[in-house]
Amino acid sequence: MSKAILSRIKPSHCPKAAASLPPHIKSLVFDVIRILKTHHWQHSLQPRFADSQVLVSDVAHFVIDRIHDPELGLKFFYWASTRPFSPSLHGVAYSSLLKLLARFRVFSEIELLLGNMKVQDLNPTHQAFSALILAYAESGLVDKALRLFHTMHEVHSCFPSVVASNSLLNGLVKSGKVDVALQLYDKMLESDDGAGAVVDNYSTSILVKGLCNLGKIEEGRRLIKGRWGKGCVPHVVFYNTIIDGYCKKGDLQAATRVFTELKLKGFLPTVETYGALVDGFCKAGEFREVDQLLMEMTARGLNVNVQMFNNIIDAEYKHGLVAKAAETMRRMAEMGCEPDIITHNTLINFFCRDGRIKEADELVEKAKERGLLPNKFSYTPLMHAYCKQGDYVKASNMLFKIAEIEDKPDLVSYGAFIHGVVVGGEIDVALMVQEKMMEKGVFPDAQIYNVLMSGLCKKGRFPAAKLLLCEMLDQNVQPDAYIYTTLVDGFIKNNELDEAIKLFEVIIGKGIEPGIVGYNAMIKGFCKFGRMMDALSCLNKMKNAHHAPDEYTYSTVIDGYVKQHDLSSALKLFGQMMKHKFKPNVVTYTSLINGFCKKADMIRAEIFFRGMQSFNLEPNVVTYTILVGGFCKTGEPEKATSMFELMLTNNCLPNDATFHYLINGLINISTTWPVEKCETKDIERSLTLDFLEMMISDGWSRVIAAYNSVFVCLCKHGMVDSARLLQTKMLSKGFLVDSVCFMALLHGLCQKGKSKEWRNIFSCNLNKTELQIAIKYSLTLDKYLYQGRLSEASVILQTLSEGSKFSDQPEKVVAR
Repeated sequence: MSKAILSRIKPSHCPKAAASLPPHIKSLVFDVIRILKTHHWQHSLQPRFADSQVLVSDVAHFVIDRIHDPELGLKFFYWASTRPFSPSLHGVAYSSLLKLLARFRVFSEIELLLGNMKVQDLNPTHQAFSALILAYAESGLVDKALRLFHTMHEVHSCFPSVVASNSLLNGLVKSGKVDVALQLYDKMLESDDGAGAVVDNYSTSILVKGLCNLGKIEEGRRLIKGRWGKGCVPHVVFYNTIIDGYCKKGDLQAATRVFTELKLKGFLPTVETYGALVDGFCKAGEFREVDQLLMEMTARGLNVNVQMFNNIIDAEYKHGLVAKAAETMRRMAEMGCEPDIITHNTLINFFCRDGRIKEADELVEKAKERGLLPNKFSYTPLMHAYCKQGDYVKASNMLFKIAEIEDKPDLVSYGAFIHGVVVGGEIDVALMVQEKMMEKGVFPDAQIYNVLMSGLCKKGRFPAAKLLLCEMLDQNVQPDAYIYTTLVDGFIKNNELDEAIKLFEVIIGKGIEPGIVGYNAMIKGFCKFGRMMDALSCLNKMKNAHHAPDEYTYSTVIDGYVKQHDLSSALKLFGQMMKHKFKPNVVTYTSLINGFCKKADMIRAEIFFRGMQSFNLEPNVVTYTILVGGFCKTGEPEKATSMFELMLTNNCLPNDATFHYLINGLINISTTWPVEKCETKDIERSLTLDFLEMMISDGWSRVIAAYNSVFVCLCKHGMVDSARLLQTKMLSKGFLVDSVCFMALLHGLCQKGKSKEWRNIFSCNLNKTELQIAIKYSLTLDKYLYQGRLSEASVILQTLSEGSKFSDQPEKVVAR
């Protein structure tokens, strides 16, 4: 909740008018101030005091209290100090000067004055202490304000004014010292006389706000309840603070309960009340509740401000509700709420992420037409978007735009540009920009160096990455563990394990903690090169450095053992992983399944596959491919095809390796397989094997039957794109598109709702006989898809067949 909101219950603190002075004293005071503003004031002051027969010490504090220039105040004070001074009035003059200096935040002179007063055993007045505490607290010098607070309590046995105390409490809360603020608040409550002289509503609000910021909303509520009727009057701002706290914590039910309580107790919700709730529901993506709140606001005559609309639009875009965001923009216009630059920046950011750069560019121009000033948050998303498109000229133009609105592009702007260029793969352009920024006096930080080194490593340019590290050290920019880890990982990927080890030892030698990411990178390197003893040694060092291995660590080492054909060690480590309550990931299970398949232990491979699913882990293409290959090698085509069909059912796209294993497995099935299969009663029917058997029985070669049965299975699951890729491989091997392939593709397109578009996608070169074969296989496929009901594909094939009944020539359909 903003300071503006809290100020609704913050008391005004205009200084009270000073007691009226006798006419001759008043005349003297104003004459002294007038003389001080002249060049020859020293020659004129003494005669004026001599004429008045008034001692300087009698009016010094009156003069200083009425001066509005700290330089004049100091000038007069030091002149007056050289004149005879009444000790009792000397301290009052000091205090007046302290108040003047505090008003203008002249802290260096304040420190000197306080030192002089200590030497002379003088103490500031209560008002001076309050002014100093207020000045220090409002300037962010909370520790000094706190010391003065305690000194004042010791000297005067009381507390500063409510305004000064509140400023200190507010400063402590803002600096994260809520516990100290609570201690002060408790002390002030102990001395409170019940008339609100020490704490007020605003004091309580500050503490409640601090507790809510820490997520301690219940403590904040208890603090309010404990103060009811003790100088603390119920106020809507208290409720707003609590509601805002619950919303930020994500406890929308509690926020709604307090909102209901607020209304039941007769308080009228404010724009701030609704703003906190709207923001909370937006973050949770509950836009129906947001709409209800906006309707309620309108009914109460409250205007939805631009900040609230900005929050709603931003949240709707983040939740992918593009149409709803557009509707909110229309509602905003209808309600006469003018978009500000933040509104435009939200839209620009979304359009850039969605690739709609032209629209984003137009929004910048519209903002200018509205009299709004685009800022770096307007241009940076465009800069990133142009980098992604590879248009580095326009991206650099955005950088120049940022330069036009600032003295020069800052580190953030350059960093955004370099990051965008590196992501686009143009590392040389990024290095050139780095040189230009350094020429302009803007030096890269560790984050920019890391982006550059990461880009070089991805390109395999490790010597250049090492030179960049040296440059970084020359610039006195200390590399962090992340930068070193980037280089270590880069060396490992480039098969330079020795270089990676040397660099890792440098990290440890410099006393830099590599962290879990750094250790994992090094362990991965040792495993990649089969150095399992070194990997275990690194794992032990990691533990000694008080970094607990994570899922990635265990999975990496387990995979390393499997690749070294040491399945027993892999299983032992898997047992440790489970014992320490680490959840295995897909890589862990896939590695172990691979180990079992290599040993032809398909029973345990299946057990681990089921165990994987018990953890709600989705097998990936590697998992399925390993199992398909394993079952093919052990001569279990039923299980291989069952696994393949499960893979397609779960929308996991096969790759070249999957096709290679399965098709080779189907080709190499025993020549007696169809008979053997028919005699087996307890095996679940497989579409792939049924089509394979049917085609072999109809006289097709085993190779074509194998390809076509897989092709049919892909199309049955609507994976037409994958089927077309397989078709390309078939054509490269000299296999033409036959009746079964044509039929399968037609079924696949119908599955995707494209039954009327098939002629635009591929052509039909089948004669009547081939069309009849296609119909036969189509009707068989209908049994799997529609329990025997006639499919759209079968209808199309029958129509094509009837159209060619007077000719055995192919039906020619030209692909468009």
